Amino acid sequence: MTGKTRETGNDIREISPGCYELPPTGEMKVPGRVFADRELLTQASREQALEQVRNVACLPGIEVASMAMPDIHWGYGFAIGGVAAFNMDEGIISPGGVGYDIACGVRLVRSDLHADDVVERLPALVHELSRSIPAGVGRKGDIRLDRRQMEEMMSRGVPWAVDRGLGWKEDLDRIEDGGVMAGADPDRVGKRARERGFAQSGTLGAGNHFIELQLVEMIFDDEAAAAFHIFEGQLCLMIHSGSRGLGHQVCTEYVKVMAGAAAKAGIRLPDRQLACAPLGSREGEEYLGAMACAVNFARTNRQVMTHLARQSFEAIFRSSAEALGLELVYDVSHNLAKFEEHIVDGRLMKLCVHRKGATRAFPPGHRDLPQIYRKTGQPVIVPGDMGTASYLLKGTETAMDVSFGSTCHGAGRVMGRRAAKKQISGHELRLRLEADGITIRAGRDSALAEEAPEAYKDIDQVVEVCQRAGLSSKVARLKPLGVIKG
Repeated sequence: MTGKTRETGNDIREISPGCYELPPTGEMKVPGRVFADRELLTQASREQALEQVRNVACLPGIEVASMAMPDIHWGYGFAIGGVAAFNMDEGIISPGGVGYDIACGVRLVRSDLHADDVVERLPALVHELSRSIPAGVGRKGDIRLDRRQMEEMMSRGVPWAVDRGLGWKEDLDRIEDGGVMAGADPDRVGKRARERGFAQSGTLGAGNHFIELQLVEMIFDDEAAAAFHIFEGQLCLMIHSGSRGLGHQVCTEYVKVMAGAAAKAGIRLPDRQLACAPLGSREGEEYLGAMACAVNFARTNRQVMTHLARQSFEAIFRSSAEALGLELVYDVSHNLAKFEEHIVDGRLMKLCVHRKGATRAFPPGHRDLPQIYRKTGQPVIVPGDMGTASYLLKGTETAMDVSFGSTCHGAGRVMGRRAAKKQISGHELRLRLEADGITIRAGRDSALAEEAPEAYKDIDQVVEVCQRAGLSSKVARLKPLGVIKG
């Protein structure tokens, strides 16, 4: 990264548009770099997320910088919005750099429907979706798996579901990695994790997870929108969910394992939540095998929900999903560690890239993209808050140069869930959203308060920083019309 630097107070300086650097101090092996504007940087500093960026910079084998996206906020070990890449010689794998909800991600389904033409049927559609897709903490679905089926699903991912009629073959070309992460080892997933996951395939969960009906209200890039089959006024469906209890349990168990592994390897941790193991160690390999199982579970979970959503559309509109044009645009995860090749100091290197609350944003021509998006670049789906907007972006070459091909994953919280419930009335929020024309289905008003628009950063501001820094490019803005939360 080049360009004039400008002091912003303390030791942080702006080194390029939308990128601030925290120079190495103490045991930091590389600088910290935060993609932000002044306001977002101040927010991150107040909640000590910048200290987490510095802590990650102390880990062995880290390359270039410890990075954070503009939606940065405090997390477990790594800040949410954190990106860090580790070399294969000295590098590590850290569950805290992936997160508890392994492969939490988002997918966008487009339709041939114009929202204005079907507005009177949207409340019925929201009701049908909420009836068909279980949502909430601990909720179970209709798909129950025995041990053999569970292992097949964890090993094969979305292709396993498609082979059973839970989706279309064409969906596989529109999912990161074709819907399956290699290296999954079901033997590394413990009994408790399996028990928590066996009946949760096709369920939404709670917290910030949602299903939304959305209106494409603005197009920024006509060519990319056409390639993604997106048009102004269109009705779309967005699903945000993850690996449910299975992924959470995998993380819980391996955080304990990694604490011992770090000590055994002589790794000094500035924060015990950064527990890690060397890449290539027994503990590291075992976590990677379990993590890949949780990744495949999460992607299959979203696939099954998509199948159920297509059935809901069919029931309301009395037409087939194919005739309604319910094509998957893309599915991308934002809590992952992946082995990728990147150029560092002019040299092509294989790295283990941790993205925790950050989205891959690969550019046009990248060999890891499906052929249908090879010319345009990767679709990047960025959910906002349920009262404002979400975005469809595309990956850029600049992101490959400055952020290991990464961009933001959402709006990012500015208020904790407990604080939100104290300050915001869920009932009043429900009435306010409905007055704005947004149909709401949520199990509890308190759950709504936790996810109130006021609890999140301004999604327009976050996306604009990414655009200014060149991490991603705007394609379309989508407005919520109907929201389902656990």
